[in-house]
Amino acid sequence: MFDFFHRKKEDVKLFYSTDVHSHILPGVDHGSQDVEQSLAMLQAELDMGINRVMCTSHVTAETFENTVESLTAAGKVLQEAIDREQMPVEIHPSAEYRLDEYWNREYAAGHVLPMPGNYVLIENSFIQELIEIDDMMFDLQVKGYKPILAHPERYPYYYRRHERYQKLHSSGVKFQVNLLSLAGYFGSGAREAAMWLVNNNLVDMLGSDMHNLDHARVIKDYINSKDWRKVSAKLEPRIVNDMVR
Repeated sequence: MFDFFHRKKEDVKLFYSTDVHSHILPGVDHGSQDVEQSLAMLQAELDMGINRVMCTSHVTAETFENTVESLTAAGKVLQEAIDREQMPVEIHPSAEYRLDEYWNREYAAGHVLPMPGNYVLIENSFIQELIEIDDMMFDLQVKGYKPILAHPERYPYYYRRHERYQKLHSSGVKFQVNLLSLAGYFGSGAREAAMWLVNNNLVDMLGSDMHNLDHARVIKDYINSKDWRKVSAKLEPRIVNDMVR
């Protein structure tokens, strides 16, 4: 059932074992739609060397107004299925929080579901940088959270403003780049920005951002490529995924 695309002995595994960005919880966003799909995606993670998965479902105004309760409930359903299948994988329900009006209300009320270690995955707007992002990242740290900026390479308004990358990163914000971006899945702009971040030592974490098995196929092909061998050699000394505990 969960054979992941004709696995081969020579398939490369990732050099870390924790995925900090995925959409594997069933039925809560536009990632996995049911438990069977979630299990297949988790098998794909295992095949690539991942055995701890942060399930960072979208929390976004109007579209996916998830709560701590809804995400925890979905995590319980998935955990029961994992136990039945005896899969050697550890999951942690969390969220990818879009900075918007819904986040502002939930955050003010203390309704945050962090990863282990109090890490919180934050997604910026894709249209324009939020004016208050620096203040928000500072406030999160004051309250004891460790903010991670999800896929900074996917925000076009930073492409010609590298100083903003450097300022945000130097303020204590971790940067998480998508393997899909490095593979070119999101286009040349995201790929070039990701490589600039790699070459300037601004990548702290990698994530699959996996929403479906098509994403898994792209990632699997990429980590078996010559390009990944070169990129991973640069990244391995810096990546701290496995410190999310």
